[in-house]
Order: sequence, then structure tokens, then C-alpha cells
Amino acid sequence: MSYKVTLIPGDGIGPEVIEAAKICVDSTGIDILWEEKLIGSSALSKTNSLLPGETIESIQNNRIALKGPATTPVGKSFRSVNVALRKRLDLYVNLRPVSSRYSIHKYYKGVDIIIVRENTEDLYAGVEFNAGDESALHLLNLIKDKGFGDFSQDSAISLKIISRPASLRIAKFAFEYARENKRQKVSCVHKANILKFTDGLFLNSFYETAKKYPDMQADDYIIDNLSMQLVSRPNKFDVLVLPNLYGDIISDLCAGLIGGLGVAPGANIGKDIAVFEPVHGSAPKYAGKNRANPSAAILSAALMLRHMGEKASADKIERAVEEIIKENKFVTYDLKIDGDMPKAVGTLQMAEKIAERIKSY
Repeated sequence: MSYKVTLIPGDGIGPEVIEAAKICVDSTGIDILWEEKLIGSSALSKTNSLLPGETIESIQNNRIALKGPATTPVGKSFRSVNVALRKRLDLYVNLRPVSSRYSIHKYYKGVDIIIVRENTEDLYAGVEFNAGDESALHLLNLIKDKGFGDFSQDSAISLKIISRPASLRIAKFAFEYARENKRQKVSCVHKANILKFTDGLFLNSFYETAKKYPDMQADDYIIDNLSMQLVSRPNKFDVLVLPNLYGDIISDLCAGLIGGLGVAPGANIGKDIAVFEPVHGSAPKYAGKNRANPSAAILSAALMLRHMGEKASADKIERAVEEIIKENKFVTYDLKIDGDMPKAVGTLQMAEKIAERIKSY
């Protein structure tokens, strides 16, 4: 079977790690036609747009994309081109698996957590009012009139938006994913003890959904308690479903448990479209130096293949990454267990060794 996939190199180290991922995918023998498109700073210089229409059209037509990290220049239309892309395509799920299979960390073993982050609402909805603006002053007066407090007129305001439809669909995805992947438990993360209406709505929607999955365990954790328990007992957690902001923060915390963002893959999934990308940023100071760890991008490509139904090839990629990291001979500097940096290899050299291993299976 052949596929057509939108390939977005991105900015900074993006082109290097995405090329590494492409090498590994191609080594599986799957017939993929890569349609390369631009986004972020690299797109701005060539198309005068951070998010070109032809890139959106390509993703909509192909329904699948592999994307590198993108840089949003300060003061250029979007707060974040990545957030804008997710909103434009209604990619309401941010899926971030965290596994110590790929870790050189000595302190945490057996970590295997799936983070399911709601991707469209919460404080990341971007509804903000600048301090001193007429709209901010109007809202402050309304807050005062409603008896919620007399805040300084020199206050900026961000709105936390949580809706029932979005909460229900992310909870459904979490339970469906857990069932399909033979997981045992789904945990809702919230601060409903304080944010009774917004996080309370998210929590109630979770338990409403849980009733439809009697075969799955369901529980919940307050966000601050979860943070403490993740550090002390990460092995007790299975699938976590969280509102947008908490999901962003907790996914980075979990990446720290396994050695960092260099081994943290990600996916943005909607009803008919999915975009796969590493969790890390564009790291412009390392661009073009052939030093970046390609593991997160390669593992994101494995997530993509699994989503496409190519499970055997996805398994091969994940196995090869795990073996190369544990053998610790052909890895980038950040993965060297003994700290012997001169013996580290470059981005593409590591990818080539992973590709060789994939072909050997």
C-alpha cells in the first residue's frame, strides 16, 4: 500500500531531525510519497506567511503530516504558529507517550505513561485583554459589579475556557485509546477543588464518559498532588487526561522522568487529520550543527505509522531506537551515559545506525 504524507521540516533543528525521521521511515520499506511544505519562520521568508494556505491544503488533502518544530517570530501575527495550526485543523488531541524504554536515566525505570491533553481550549484559547485597554477595564468593572473583587485597573486578563463538548470528546478519546492499547486505567487531572466551574466541568465530563467504559478503571488527581506523585511514584500512572495548560506542563515533567524532551514524541489528532511532531522546540542555537537528538522525531514518525495501521513497521522503529540508545555507541552527546562527549555521533549518523538496525529485522 502507498501513502502520501505532508512533510514539514520546520525551523531550527527541525530540518535535521525530520530528515532523520524520514530516513528511518524509508528504511522500513513502506511506500510513502513525501510532499514537503513550509511553516513558521522558514515559510515567512519565502511565502510571506507563517502558516501558508498551501501547507494547510496539503495536510487537509493527505490527512497525515510529519512536522518539525516551528518558530514564531516575536510580533508576527500568531502567538504561536503551532497553536494556530492545531486550531485551524481542529486537532483537539495532543497525545504524548512517555516511556523509560528510551531512557538513560538511572532513577526511574518502568515508566510508561500516556498523556492525553485537550488541545483547543483552556488558557491556551488565547482570549486575553491587555492592561489598560477599554475591554479590560470594562471586564474589570463587570467583575467588581458581580462581587468577585475590586482588582487593579492596571490588570491584564486571560480567560480560562472549558466547554462540555470539548471535555467529553477528549475524555472519550482517552478511554478509547486506553481500550485499544490494552491499558488498565484512565486518570483525570484537574484543580476542581478551587476552579469549581471550569475544572469542575472537565472532571464531571470525565466521569460521565467513564460510565460508558465499565471495563476501564477511572480515577482523578488534583494537579499539584499529581505532580508530587509523578516524581515519587510514576509507575502507578497509566493514561492521564488533562486540560490544555496542565497537559503542557505535566508532559514536560514526565519527559524529565525519562531523560528529557529529546526522547519525547508527540501527535496532534483530530477527527480526520493527524500531525505528528516531537515535543521539543526548534532550538535555533543548535541549527545546522548536526548535534540534535533525533529520537523524539523518529519516535513521532513511529506514532504516525501506528496511526496509519503500519504497526509492524512502527514496532521495528521503536525497537531499533531502544536498542541503539541502550547500546550507547552511536548516540548524540545528550544520550552518552559515560559523559564521553567526543565519542558521540551526529544527528544523521545516529539516524543511519537506527535505519540499519530496522533493515536487519
